[in-house]
Amino acid sequence: MLLPLLLLAVASHAGSAGVLETPSSAEVCGRCHRSILEAWKSSSHAQAMESRLFQDVLDLAEADFGAAGRKVCLECHSPVGARTGDFSLVRKVSWEGVTCDFCHSIQSVSMSGPNPKATVAFTLTKTGPLKDSESTGHATAFSNVHTTSLVCAPCHEYRNALGFPVLTTYSEFKNSVYAKEGKECQSCHMSRVAGDVVDPKIRRSSVAKINLHQMPGSHSLEQLNSAFKAQWNAVREGNQLKVTVEVANQTAGHYLPTGSPLRQLVLEVRADSYGGQHFSEERVYARKVADQHGTVLMREHFAFLRGAKVVSDTRLAPGERRMETFHFPIPAGSQTQLKATFWYYYSPLARTESQKRIVFLTLNRLVQ
Repeated sequence: MLLPLLLLAVASHAGSAGVLETPSSAEVCGRCHRSILEAWKSSSHAQAMESRLFQDVLDLAEADFGAAGRKVCLECHSPVGARTGDFSLVRKVSWEGVTCDFCHSIQSVSMSGPNPKATVAFTLTKTGPLKDSESTGHATAFSNVHTTSLVCAPCHEYRNALGFPVLTTYSEFKNSVYAKEGKECQSCHMSRVAGDVVDPKIRRSSVAKINLHQMPGSHSLEQLNSAFKAQWNAVREGNQLKVTVEVANQTAGHYLPTGSPLRQLVLEVRADSYGGQHFSEERVYARKVADQHGTVLMREHFAFLRGAKVVSDTRLAPGERRMETFHFPIPAGSQTQLKATFWYYYSPLARTESQKRIVFLTLNRLVQ
């Protein structure tokens, strides 16, 4: 008798149009979809609004550009708030970043305008990639767009009012070999795992394959180490030590790094000889963006709202390999400790090193 009672409780709590608010808080969705909710909570999507780094940028954007600057930011960091006109973020669901009821209310995505545009309908019918899903709390509908990378485009492709492409992750992917092979963004960022679509306490169901809602990205050490590969060598050339480092974007279906123009991948090579000589050189993989006057923009909200041209782009394209060469004036016979460190730099506004960068790969070698 326990299961029917639970089903009745869920149906009465969440199944009527008068009780289940639309759009609903993720916490409401989590009453049945517990495993999915817990995975989503650890995602960048869930933290898109509440991140203190984003909050700092949002304050600066509003101070410099007024309501228009705030609106640009919230279109993707609080898509429910933007769609419902809650730009003051009064409702809890508006604070939940890229929340359940936004993604599962998408009906279609159009690429016909300057920016990808999602058609969203907040109703008691929830859309998704499963054809045979059923629910006691709401209606369900299969959505083909949820099975493709197109569903990611509205927030991962963006041209500003000047027509400048600030975010190009989706188009980078579309031009990659992975898109031509029929792979989608979900292949890497929402891989299929065994799990319960619905909590077994609510409804009996066999373990299914569901998309991982943690959606690991550039803050994930596993993702960074999977996508980025490096190998190196060191040889003596007269009175110099020559170090070569081959770097490769091995598996990412987009440039490394991608997203905001302020993001960087940095390779630092240090050479410390036992004779007391110390040398260090860097290679930076990044896209520098300037305004209409050619001034390089070093604040994220300025890059989004005033970006007009690309000054340089040293990022690694999908599948690209590149050889970096370093020469250090360390003569033969001087034992030297070499260290190559790779780090991902994601926030120029961060106050501490741990807030602005992730070290994801370190190589060490002792050269006689």
